[in-house]
Amino acid sequence: MVNAEINNARAVYLTAEDLRVASSIIYNSYYDDPFFTEALGAENKLTYSKKLRSAIREELNSLWQQEQALIGLFDESRMVGVACVMTQELPVGEDRYWNWRLKMVLGTGWKSTQSIMEKESCIQDHLPNNNCGVIQFIAISPIEQSKGYGIILANAALSWGEENPSIKGIGVFVNQQDHYDLFLKVGFKPLTEVQISNIKGHLLFVNC
Repeated sequence: MVNAEINNARAVYLTAEDLRVASSIIYNSYYDDPFFTEALGAENKLTYSKKLRSAIREELNSLWQQEQALIGLFDESRMVGVACVMTQELPVGEDRYWNWRLKMVLGTGWKSTQSIMEKESCIQDHLPNNNCGVIQFIAISPIEQSKGYGIILANAALSWGEENPSIKGIGVFVNQQDHYDLFLKVGFKPLTEVQISNIKGHLLFVNC
């Protein structure tokens, strides 16, 4: 599905020039996400916004540099959604590269960085094998939601997995009911319930 036309929407791999817009879409979609509001501290809205922007920017740059799958969904020339999928070859949690840790700490603080690493380790620990992909972000621009783009984008992530023989499945952590329902519609199955700090959620998985 990547690099293809679907219902007038194109799912394609992002270029470096697309990262700024992708970051903005993710920021707006994840602003009220329970994990980030807990991990980054949403009491001070200005500080929270800065931390969230920094965390998303650093993660996108890291995924780009490591040549992970960054998939954009376009309606003509407008990017309306983005999905970021990483393989287990990329170190996560306590194994993250020192430069990622340094930049994340400078942008979000040590406690927030620890929470992000805890989430990554928790997801990896519950995956069924060592040849899985993990959806780090999947986001549709708020003004483009409820138009079916989410299913198209989720299916594009699945197609990426199917095109990579080394990938045996894809996992995703969800903590909101609408996200849970969306992934069930495209074939994901509940794998386990997990709790990261004070946030409860589900780890969903699909075989590729």
